[in-house]
Amino acid sequence: MNPQNRVRRFRLALPVFVLIAALGLGAIVQWLWNAILPAAANFNTITYWQAVGLFVLCKILFGGFRGGPGHHRHPGKWQRFNRHFGRGGREEIMAWKNKWMQMTDEERRRFRQEMRNRWRKPPENI
Repeated sequence: MNPQNRVRRFRLALPVFVLIAALGLGAIVQWLWNAILPAAANFNTITYWQAVGLFVLCKILFGGFRGGPGHHRHPGKWQRFNRHFGRGGREEIMAWKNKWMQMTDEERRRFRQEMRNRWRKPPENI
């Protein structure tokens, strides 16, 4: 099979698969809603299309429609936060590494002991 035909077939089949998956998940949302919420919280039952709409709305509000091959290359919210506020940045790591490499053995031993004392469990009789 020609690789170009394989890509073309995949591009045609992907939207169909996504549509079928969304419709199937709509049925699951309807079943879960109608099985749990009317009895537990006195909610009305919903129709199939309301369940599909609810699923799409939740996907937009909470999950977005990110996906595909390039999705994981973009930094997440916490990575952007940490990079912006200097936590875990390469410069900070290199500064600690340089500081460690310039310490004498006695300074390293004192540093380790200080960290052990700092992170030790507090006495239980306080």
